[in-house]
Amino acid sequence: MRIVVVGPTYPYKGGGAAHTTELAHRLRAAGHDVVIESWRAQYPSFLYPGQQTVDTPDGEPFPHVRRDLDWRRPDGWVRCGRRLRNADLVIFAVLSPVQVPPYLGILYGLRRRTKVVALCHNVLPHESKPYDAPLMKALLRRADVVLVHSERQAVLARELTPAPVRIAEMAPHLPPRSAERGPGEPESGERRSEEREPLGPGPGERRAGELEPKEDGFGGRGPVHDRLLFFGLVRPYKGLDLLIRALPEGVALRVAGEFWGGLDETKALIAELGLTDRVELRPGYVAAADVPGLFADVDALVLPYRSGTASQQVWFGHEHGVPVIATRVGTLGDHVTDGVDGLLVEPGSVEALRAALDGFYRPGEPERLRAGVKAVDPEPYWASYIEALVSP
Repeated sequence: MRIVVVGPTYPYKGGGAAHTTELAHRLRAAGHDVVIESWRAQYPSFLYPGQQTVDTPDGEPFPHVRRDLDWRRPDGWVRCGRRLRNADLVIFAVLSPVQVPPYLGILYGLRRRTKVVALCHNVLPHESKPYDAPLMKALLRRADVVLVHSERQAVLARELTPAPVRIAEMAPHLPPRSAERGPGEPESGERRSEEREPLGPGPGERRAGELEPKEDGFGGRGPVHDRLLFFGLVRPYKGLDLLIRALPEGVALRVAGEFWGGLDETKALIAELGLTDRVELRPGYVAAADVPGLFADVDALVLPYRSGTASQQVWFGHEHGVPVIATRVGTLGDHVTDGVDGLLVEPGSVEALRAALDGFYRPGEPERLRAGVKAVDPEPYWASYIEALVSP
């Protein structure tokens, strides 16, 4: 089929752009003629406070991309729709209700002989506004098919549209790891378990002062810390504040990612709790080449989300060989096998999270969970995902 995917791709960054790009590659590999209609200017800066574009792509760019869409040019939206009239299938990657007006302009130009799929990463935003539901309703009612990533999202979509709603679990769009491995090196978390230095004693033993001072990883010398990682875009629903409050004594935390507000409040919370020497902040976008270094010396990735839909983060942690401690929200609980390759905890509770972290650092537990980590096989996920998109 002649397929057009409308959505962000390089030089835009983030999970949405990565998914759009990988989707186009997969559709092309399945034999379809694919073009991405992307953006010259996607959002006004006040709606996207982080860094929107990057100079170096995180993965392989898709070769057939038009970058003509501009949020400031409704005439360009209609022209785009007219250009797509010869397509057999148009897929709108829906990341935010802010995209709805341009998408409606494209649909106006398309004049609807072409099949349209609304691929919703989130039917409604995590931090929603009063206008979000009316905008999404206007778009979804004009789609032939709505594709979502979970049953809960399907329930939301069915409240907004009579169109058929299909569910396909979000397929992995992880950066390729071939460049990070030497010849013949395996991918599993077991290799990293063997290569890493042994973990120190648990927090209780460390408090007894049994360790000699060593480099602490924060620019000075002090007690050796076990270390956890919080990685990715920092927004209120992701629960970083809960993790900081739940941090066990003697355990360090690295926070790496863009802050969508709240950086000063986070620094103030760290100072208030007396954790300045144990919480390392690396605010800002993390390029793909720098990601392996973030995971190289941590014991687990922690995802203390208050709410969530579909996420790549568990797979991302497992791909880098570390167990994941996550809350039971969205699809996070589907990707962690509790007690095998990570731990699951109820969302929104500092006490429950602290208990899970204390349990994680019981003697031998980090090593046991790390040995259970296996990298995800993306192929079955993508086969199902492509089928859900292109089937009649």
